[in-house]
Amino acid sequence: MIDAMGWEILRPDPFGKSFAPNRKRLDSVFGYSSACVPSILSGRWPVEHRNWCYFVHDPAHSPFRWLRWLRWLPKAATSRRIFRRWLTKLVKARLKFRGYFDLYNIPFHHIHRYDFTEKKSPLQPGGMNRGDNIFDFLTARGIPYFVSDPARTEEQNRDALVGELEAGRVEFAFMYWAGLDGLLHQVGNDSPRIPEKLRVYETWMEQVLAAARRQYSEVQLYVFSDHGMANCDEHIDLMSRIEALPLKQEEDYAVVYDSTMARFWFFNDLAKELITAALRAVPQGRILPDDELERCRTLFTDRYFGEVIFLMREGVLIVPSHMGERPIRAMHGYHPTDPQSYAVLLTNQTEIPEEITAIPHICNLMKSCATRAHELAQTTRP
Repeated sequence: MIDAMGWEILRPDPFGKSFAPNRKRLDSVFGYSSACVPSILSGRWPVEHRNWCYFVHDPAHSPFRWLRWLRWLPKAATSRRIFRRWLTKLVKARLKFRGYFDLYNIPFHHIHRYDFTEKKSPLQPGGMNRGDNIFDFLTARGIPYFVSDPARTEEQNRDALVGELEAGRVEFAFMYWAGLDGLLHQVGNDSPRIPEKLRVYETWMEQVLAAARRQYSEVQLYVFSDHGMANCDEHIDLMSRIEALPLKQEEDYAVVYDSTMARFWFFNDLAKELITAALRAVPQGRILPDDELERCRTLFTDRYFGEVIFLMREGVLIVPSHMGERPIRAMHGYHPTDPQSYAVLLTNQTEIPEEITAIPHICNLMKSCATRAHELAQTTRP
C-alpha cells in the first residue's frame, strides 16, 4: 500500500509497468486515512467498522481531562508543532494507545470534552473498533505473515520484509509506505518530486520482488492506495465565521474542524439554526444531507461523529483548523467522487476481478492471496 498514490497522480506515470502492468481505478472511502485504511484492512465501510474521523465530542469518555491545565499556557507555545509532537508521544504512552495518534491542534480549553477513536491499531489482530480485519483472518488460519511497523522508517520496513522473504518465513506480506502522503502535503501533486518518489518506490519494489522470487515458486503482487491528493489553492477561515455568531462553544454547540470538513454537535435549537444558516452562506462548501452520507456509507444514526457534516469543495482548505494553524500545499478527505479522491490498484496478475471497484474490496484479494499461498505451502512442505 502506497499512501495517497491516487489515480490522477498515477494515470500519466509509467509507475509499475515492468512488475505490475495491470492497473485499475478504485473508488475510495469518504474520510481520511483514519477511515480508508481500516476499510481496506477489514473489507467493510466506515458505518460498519466505525473507524471514521479521529476526534469526536464525547465528554463522558474523554481520556484527556488531565490535559486541561495546559489551557493556561500561552498559545504561542502550545500551538507550536514541536510542542504538540512532544506532547503527543507522552499522551500516547500514558494512555497506551496502539494505533495512530496525534493531538494535532485540538484546543486545550475544550480537549477534556473530546475522545479519540483509534485507540487500537488496525494493523494488528483485534485492532478494529467493530469487527475483524485481515490480520484476524491470518491469525485464525495460522498463516505466517509480515506487516509493516509504523514505528519504523519506510527503508527499515523494506529491509525487514526482504529479510523475512529471504528466510522464507512468511506466506503473506502487507507493506505500508506512507512517505508519498507526507510529501504530497508538502509540495502538491504537480511537483517534480512526486515522480522522483515513485521511481524510488519502483526500485524498492524490484528489490522486494527479487527476494521473493528467490524463495517462492509463485509471487502474487498487488500495489494499491487509499486515496489521492488535491492541491489546495484556496483557504477559508471557517472557524472565525462560526465564532462570530452569538453562541458559545460547549454551551450551545461543539465542533471539530478537520482540514476539509467541519463536524458539529448542537445543544439547543437556536445553535443549530444559526450555524446551519451560516454554513449555507459559505459557497466553498455544503452540508451533506443524510441520503448522501448514506450512499457514502458514513451515515451514523447515533450522530457519534457529528450531527451536521459540512464538506469543502475539492481544493479548499480550512485554515486554521483543529488539524493545523498553517496552510499545506495539498490535502485529501474531499468527496469520494471528486477527481483527486480516486485510489488505484496495480497487479502482476493477468486480470483484476470485475467486482473489485472500491478500496474495501481489496480485503477479499488479500484473503484469497493468503489462502492460496497457505494451501500451496502445505502441499510443498516436506
